Formats: sequence, C-alpha cells, structure tokens
Amino acid sequence: MSAWLPARRSASEAAALLEQIVAAEAQLAALRVELVMDLAAARPAPADPRPGGERAGTVGPAGVSEFVPDELAAVQNCSRAAAVTLLEHAEILTTVLTGVFEQLRAGRLDWPRARAMAAEVAAVGRETDPAVIAGMEAAVLPGAGELGVGRLREAVRAELLSRDAAAADRRREQRRRGADVTVRPVGDGMSEFRALMPHPEARACRDAVDRHARAAKEAGDDRPIGMLRAGAAADLMLRPWQEQPEVTAHLTVVAPLTALTPAGVLASGGPRPAAFTPPGAAAPIGEVDGEPITAAHLRELLTQLDTLCPGGLQVPAGGALDIALTDRTGALLALTDRGEVERLARRGCPEHPEGACACPVLTAPGPVDRYRPSAAQQRFLPARDRTCRHPGCTVPAGWADLDHVIPHAAGGETSCDNLCCLCRRHHRLKTHAPGWVHTLDDDGVLTVLTPSGVTRTSRPPGYRVLPEPPQPPPDPADDPPPF
Repeated sequence: MSAWLPARRSASEAAALLEQIVAAEAQLAALRVELVMDLAAARPAPADPRPGGERAGTVGPAGVSEFVPDELAAVQNCSRAAAVTLLEHAEILTTVLTGVFEQLRAGRLDWPRARAMAAEVAAVGRETDPAVIAGMEAAVLPGAGELGVGRLREAVRAELLSRDAAAADRRREQRRRGADVTVRPVGDGMSEFRALMPHPEARACRDAVDRHARAAKEAGDDRPIGMLRAGAAADLMLRPWQEQPEVTAHLTVVAPLTALTPAGVLASGGPRPAAFTPPGAAAPIGEVDGEPITAAHLRELLTQLDTLCPGGLQVPAGGALDIALTDRTGALLALTDRGEVERLARRGCPEHPEGACACPVLTAPGPVDRYRPSAAQQRFLPARDRTCRHPGCTVPAGWADLDHVIPHAAGGETSCDNLCCLCRRHHRLKTHAPGWVHTLDDDGVLTVLTPSGVTRTSRPPGYRVLPEPPQPPPDPADDPPPF
C-alpha cells in the first residue's frame, strides 16, 4: 500500500503524512455515518408492532425498525451495544450537530472529537430544545480542535448546563434512578467492580475504604495500598465475620473422548503436570463465567468449594457436577454425570454384553415428537451453547430460550440439530424481522444471513475446525515423461 511513498521519510514528512491520515480517517468516519443512516432509512418499522416490541425500547431514528442495530452489528462485525452507539451518534450528527458533521466530512475535525460531542448531546436526551444544542455548537465548535477530548466534553457539558439548568436538574434525578453495580472481567482472574452512584456517596465510599486500607498499612500489612483498598471494600460488603449463606457451584468437566481411550492416553504420553508442558504447547485450563483461568487457579477455587477429594472431584454441596464428552473438534457428544458414567461402565453395551465394541452408549438426547424440548435437551443445549448463539451476543444460556431454527409450525423437529439458545431479543429478531435467514449445521454451527446479504457464523464454545493433515509430496516417479 505504501510502495509509492519514499522508503525513508524525514520527521517533517512523517508528521505531514500523519496529519493527512487523520483528515482521511475523519472523512471516512463521515462516510460511515452517512451509510449508517442510509441503512436505517431502508429498514422502516412495520405498521403492525411485533409482539414484545414494547419491551425492546426505542433505539435509533423514529420510524426505523427495532432490528436495525442488530443488522448494523452484523455488518460492522461489532457488538450490538457498539452498533446502538454508532446509530445514535450518526443520527445526532446528521440532524442536530450538522456543523460538527460538516467539519468532520471536510476532514477539519477528527472523529474522536466529533464522536465526543455527539456522545454528550446523546447524554442530555432527545427532549432537549434544539436551540440549546445549536447554541452549544456555535460556542464550542470553533475551538473544538484545540481542546483535548476530555476538555472538549467538559466544555460541551458546561455550555449545555448554562443554557438549560432546569433540564440538567431533571437529568440528574433520572441518572440517580439509573444507579447500578456491575462487574467487568479484565483477564488473569481479575474483574472490575463498578458502582454508579451520586458523586458525594461515591466519594464517601472511597474515603471509607481508603481509611481501612491505611489503618491496615499502619498496623504492619506490607501489601500494596491498592490491594488493601480492594480487600477492605470486599470485607465491608461481604462481612466475612458474619454468618453468610452457603456458596455452591455448577461444575462441568469437559472430557475429550479421544483422551479417555487407552490409545489417546498413550499418544499424549499419559497425564503430566502443567509444569512439564513443552514451551508453546497448550496446557489444560478452566473457565469461570466465560473467563479462562489457569489450572492452578481452578484448583484453588475447587478447594474453596470443598470439591477436591482423594478420589477426584465430588459434587459441591447443593451444586451439580456434569461431565461433557466431546470429540476431537470440541463438539459436544453427550452430557452426563459421574453416577451415570459408572453405571454405564458396569453395564457395558446392551447389544454386545460379552465383548468389546465401538457402539456408543452415551449420545446427545434424541428428538421428541412435541414442541417443548425434553428435560434432557434443556440440559444438553445450554451446555453446548453456553450463551445466546446469535453472532456476537454474550447473554448467558440460562437467560435464553431454546428456539427451533426451522420453526416447529413449518415442520422443524424438536431435536438438538434444530434447537439453539437465543436470548429473547434475538429470538424475536429471528421470528419477526423480515429478510433474516438462520441455518444450524449438524455440528452446532449457526449461520446467520442478514437482509443486506452479510453472513456471520457462530460456533459453540470450544468447537474448532481442525487443520487439514499435511499431504505427502508427490512421487517424482509418478510424473509423466516430457515427451
């Protein structure tokens, strides 16, 4: 791509090219905004509201289908939340922040600053008087390129506040009602615990945690002060000195079928500690709430749950222990428990009770001749899918519906090959949004085709496509003679 550029560039040449890139990115962002609005305009809302639409909330321009964000997410290959934000910013830039949009389209204002101004306008809501927004734009836009993004957002907020203080007070009360506590995994077994609350309360909570942490430091605890603050916050909320409800867990042990055969164990060299795993080789790991953790971390958690015993794993008190048997690709073959495995091992194959055979005694639940899935299917499919199977969706399977990919009324059977987990939103999309096509393969791979012709696939977690085995080089003796 850069073959036409000089191989070595001076600092001034590099700086000039970087400025051109920023301007080009702004113009591309403006084009994307226009295309987003074109896509929305091509998807009008149906005249007859679909059942459940009143719970979906209003997203995007008026008169536009509620499923536009889902199609935009598929086209952009991003999350639905990111698509909702992009659609919201695109509407604001093309309707109320037209001056900002013109600067963006000309490459004179970069996308991060244009997006920041749109985000602040989105925060004040659709009910804000357009004259207030126009006054803010006229005051802030001339110097927007000279401010950092953070300072620019502060300037926009200040101008909006000065022009409509009453609306700001109403928004403050609405935001108070939106207070919440969330958790966001950040990797390596850690997560961010976030509490959205009024600023005075947030400051008071932080000061209380800091006082406890500094008291521990003064008492001789040599751990970092941040670690002490985190521990103090957990202690103040969990109160470990008080009697607490028992904690339990639902454990699923994933067992590749090939690793359970004598040939599989011999091929792998037998069980070995993770410390002896060759460099670069994949070692066994665990997973908690969708987050990967190391084997050592997993053992630590299992010990806390009292599930490790000399004979192996035991069922947690009040919990469950399942065994998921998979093939070489990671596709789920059967879901069972330790008691069933022991019973089947003692019984053997009913067709060949006297000798060894390759007959499967554990398989996926079979189809049933009714609309409602069987209890075995309701247990097997969430273990296979783990989340909503719509591409990019992360709603846990426990909150999802078991949906017939080919509708039951259209002849689709109630089988594991025709059922998958879909959250309520994507269940409604598949049922009511025109132009979407869903296909489920025998291996559980869901293919989704959008009305605009974009194809996305969703594989069950753990499923992988195996590489083709290397082919031997052709034998020169097989080559035809040159004459």
